[in-house]
Amino acid sequence: MKKTIATLAAAALALCAAGAGAQQPARFGNTQLTAGMHLIQAEVAQTDAQRQQGLMFREKMQNNHGMVFVFDQPTSQCMWMKNTLLPLSVAFIDLEGKIVNIEDMKPQTLDSHCSTKPVKYALEMNLGWFKQKNIKPGSAIGGLPGLPK
Repeated sequence: MKKTIATLAAAALALCAAGAGAQQPARFGNTQLTAGMHLIQAEVAQTDAQRQQGLMFREKMQNNHGMVFVFDQPTSQCMWMKNTLLPLSVAFIDLEGKIVNIEDMKPQTLDSHCSTKPVKYALEMNLGWFKQKNIKPGSAIGGLPGLPK
């Protein structure tokens, strides 16, 4: 009987581990972006699953690192911070790579932070990064996926 219980327990653990593997966060590619003289190491979220996952559950992010969200076509976009532990700033970026507007976002909130015009990209960085680097609406972001280098 003990052997059967141990076998059942091992099988249950294996099923749980397999189920946990299915819940792994989306994997992201990386790219290097530029904002004036500043280099940004950005993870790229370009599928629905990647955009939904975003930076959820991250506890820290290195300086000059971020995540660029690539949308299928330019439209009005909104971001929120559900399950996101880091305070972030998001720059909404148009089809030409120009920042339309920048919004600061508090962690773990459902507040919507939206672009003021149709955008193709959103770039999330640590809170205050754009302000510290004097990057404002109208500034260009280089190296965005799909734009000429």
